[in-house]
Amino acid sequence: MEDRNTCDNTSLIKTGWGIHTKYADKETQWIYDQVRSLVQGKMNKVYQEYRAVKYMDQTAAGKNFLIKIIYVVHVGGHNYMFVFRDLPCNGGRLELLGVQQHKTKEYIYI
Repeated sequence: MEDRNTCDNTSLIKTGWGIHTKYADKETQWIYDQVRSLVQGKMNKVYQEYRAVKYMDQTAAGKNFLIKIIYVVHVGGHNYMFVFRDLPCNGGRLELLGVQQHKTKEYIYI
């Protein structure tokens, strides 16, 4: 797993993302679990109870995920993470592209 700090998240949203939101499943929760320590490091907070609730994805040379995360103790906003998963033939590596905190419930159609 790798953390890339040079990411313009707005360009991810403007290019090729569909408007179809899906409810999080075991795969999206697993993805979050894999990058959890990186997400919490960027947020400078550690939560014991968390879950992925919704997501959008985009197929590229792999797959981009925008995942909405809620924390049981979190009040007053929604957090989002951007993750890239490489193709399985290239190792299936996960890369955290960015984290956005304290967004509204409706942010980016999620």
